[in-house]
Amino acid sequence: MDSMLAGRFHLDSKKFAVEEVPIPAAGPGEVLIEVKAAGVCLSDVHLIDGSLVPLFATSDTVTVGHEVSGVVHTLGPDLKRGLPVGTRVTLEAGKTCGKCAGCVRRRPCTQMLTAGIDYDGGWAEYVIAREDTLIPIPDSLPFDQAAIIPDAVSTPYAAVVTTAGVRPAQSVGVWGVGGVGAHNVRLARLVGAAPVIAVDPLRSARERALAFGADYALDPAAPDFADQVRAATDGRGLDFAFDCAGVPTVREQAASVLGLGGSLILVGITPRPLTITEGLTFNYLQKQVRGHYGGTPESVSELVRLTAAGRLDLAPSITDHIPLIDAADAVSRLENKIGDPIRLILVP
Repeated sequence: MDSMLAGRFHLDSKKFAVEEVPIPAAGPGEVLIEVKAAGVCLSDVHLIDGSLVPLFATSDTVTVGHEVSGVVHTLGPDLKRGLPVGTRVTLEAGKTCGKCAGCVRRRPCTQMLTAGIDYDGGWAEYVIAREDTLIPIPDSLPFDQAAIIPDAVSTPYAAVVTTAGVRPAQSVGVWGVGGVGAHNVRLARLVGAAPVIAVDPLRSARERALAFGADYALDPAAPDFADQVRAATDGRGLDFAFDCAGVPTVREQAASVLGLGGSLILVGITPRPLTITEGLTFNYLQKQVRGHYGGTPESVSELVRLTAAGRLDLAPSITDHIPLIDAADAVSRLENKIGDPIRLILVP
């Protein structure tokens, strides 16, 4: 067999289709992964609908998918880690360009390449991965749960632990309880935040947030919304507000209920401008706005250990399994919130 199925997005025509393409060959420092599971993320939807434009695309067609797990199938030359064929792995959602010292030290830079956007990802039967992006996973961790760690779980984990640095007993609000926000709620509770307040206009999402560990689940359209936040925080306001929706109105509302020294953490991405219309009180209360993007290599490894140790059960996050050939249907389900999915999983 020298060909495989892959979900391909054509940047010029803006068309997506599952196509038969050649199986790629592993080059120096690379391995070929047999894909077992691949998550469907809102970023994938945004790529396909044209609202997310690749900054560093290496070709005019890309295989979509940055949440991937599988098995090492074929080893390329000049490998250093020695992961044997058959090793179960999850793949980091991106890789450094490797052109400067900052990238070599794995610090964020302007040319952090994202799988499935800037280079071929894992909506396929096989995918090429650079060996330094592979994270071994234990036999006890199912492939579907492992696949979503590098973004749906790692992104809010890094936002909570690294960007915000949430400490026990600090109050947290999470706007948008979808694929990322639901995990933001769970992870805020995991590190001891109290109270954890989920905010979403959908009743089903609010109910899910409570099941995932939120202390309160509020409707942002409630006329007494600000009063509810003040009551839940004993009048102090929020220490941290996480925008997981990437919506300007969300950011305005979240900033308005921050307390003294509170921070708005921008987890959700949007091309629209950031505006904060609050006046003197923003200065007087010494509020902050912090940008956040994705996870880190350390966060993926730490989350694999946390799930293996039983601290985090990701089974409730898997909404459905869908054959790779039906990837377009999965995109439609997520885009239109059919069944209010947390994570849909493509299976080759």
